[in-house]
Amino acid sequence: MKDLQRVGGLAALVEAATYIVGFAIGLIFLSDYLAGDMSAAETVKYIVDKEGTLYAWYTIIYVVNGIFLVVLAQSLAARFRSEVPSLAQTGAVFGFIWAGLVLASGMITLIGFGTLTDLHAESPTDAALVWESLSTVQDGLGGGIEIVGGLWIVLVSWAAHVTQRLPRFLNYLGVLAGIAGIATIAPPLADAAAVFGLGMIAWFAWAGVVMLRDEGA
Repeated sequence: MKDLQRVGGLAALVEAATYIVGFAIGLIFLSDYLAGDMSAAETVKYIVDKEGTLYAWYTIIYVVNGIFLVVLAQSLAARFRSEVPSLAQTGAVFGFIWAGLVLASGMITLIGFGTLTDLHAESPTDAALVWESLSTVQDGLGGGIEIVGGLWIVLVSWAAHVTQRLPRFLNYLGVLAGIAGIATIAPPLADAAAVFGLGMIAWFAWAGVVMLRDEGA
């Protein structure tokens, strides 16, 4: 049990790192891409020019993130299972679903970049049309609405509150971040995704330290 918690703690710190590195790369190298004010044709041209940077970015924030999220979700479920088995299991299910969506979103996008690069050389117009479809799928799976991640962290935080297996204020932070994620289902509240992301950085880092110390395990 203690080994699993420590592995989960490392996974949580990796999760925090993927968010931090993702924000840093995005702000420093991909600000034009993230601004979202380019046309589809301009975006495809940008992707072709920055394919290596974008490939690394999506690998970090989606593929690496999704893999370690599975480990963390399993570790947290084990932490609460003996006292609140149903709540722990439900939380784990949402965690695994979230990880699956994140991985699928990332892998679809990475494969799509290769297709766009090849197609752009032959027909920039067709490449722009493919990008419009690809970006819609990517946003639907793991980029536009954070309801699944929001539900997961709310369930985890509630289980931690009931069992007192994580610090009280960490649980409050998780609930607030989760509510922000759930709120993104409403188009006028789409900007709450930033609150969710920043809240999750703090939550992952804090939870990782707690689990590495094995407090409450």
